[in-house]
Amino acid sequence: MEEWVKVVILGIIEGLTEFLPVSSTGHLIVSSHFLQLRESLQGVFEIFIQIGAVVAVIVYYWPDLWQQARTITRDTSVQRLWMGIILAFIPAAGIGFFLEDEIDRVLFSPIVVAIALIVGGILFIVVERYIVPRTEQNQQVTELQQVSPRQALVVGFWQVLALIPGMSRSGMSILGGMMAGLERKVATQFSFYLALPTLGAATVYKLITSLDQITGDDMVLLIVGAVISGIVAGASIAWLLRYIANHNFIPFGVYRIVVGVIILILVASGTGA
Repeated sequence: MEEWVKVVILGIIEGLTEFLPVSSTGHLIVSSHFLQLRESLQGVFEIFIQIGAVVAVIVYYWPDLWQQARTITRDTSVQRLWMGIILAFIPAAGIGFFLEDEIDRVLFSPIVVAIALIVGGILFIVVERYIVPRTEQNQQVTELQQVSPRQALVVGFWQVLALIPGMSRSGMSILGGMMAGLERKVATQFSFYLALPTLGAATVYKLITSLDQITGDDMVLLIVGAVISGIVAGASIAWLLRYIANHNFIPFGVYRIVVGVIILILVASGTGA
């Protein structure tokens, strides 16, 4: 299969999975393994095409972001929101920076992804079945700008779990938000906003540290993948917000468990090895 065809397929997978709580990185690691994407391109590609998802969030929320930029110096609710996003960003950013090499060396494998998908799926089912009903009896945060610094930190520490490929950045931050008392939609929106510094910083850092490994042809492939992932991610954001208006995340938990089991079976059978 031509490399550009693989890049198109992976761009679609990234766009579909980045904001759904199913782990885009996990899906990309497994897909790259079975598609046999060139090894020199894999690590950079899996991070770089996330820039498309960042652009998708900016485009989708542009009216709100522009209004917040215009009023942030005088609107305390906007200041509180972005202070919360910064607080939520710090834990995973700090730990990821210092443990990057160990994470890449030890955790980036289909088996780790499969186990993390299953564990995360179980967490979603447990939280939706037993935790969310209890928090719904109390007053939940129903507006994005009402998220407190404490709740933002809870989200941030949950996002640390996403350093394990397969756990899902969006999934763990959404779970953390619901555990902290955010309404399901607010937890999801906060996760989208949190993607801006988290994915943006990871992409820029990975690109800077990998420039000497990227050829001109590789850069074209990276850009193609990012554009495709951005277009698909925009549609994914819109769909997820409509979905959670009337549904919970249990189906995603079931999906994660099923996919995790399938990956373990495929790896055990030697398929794609």
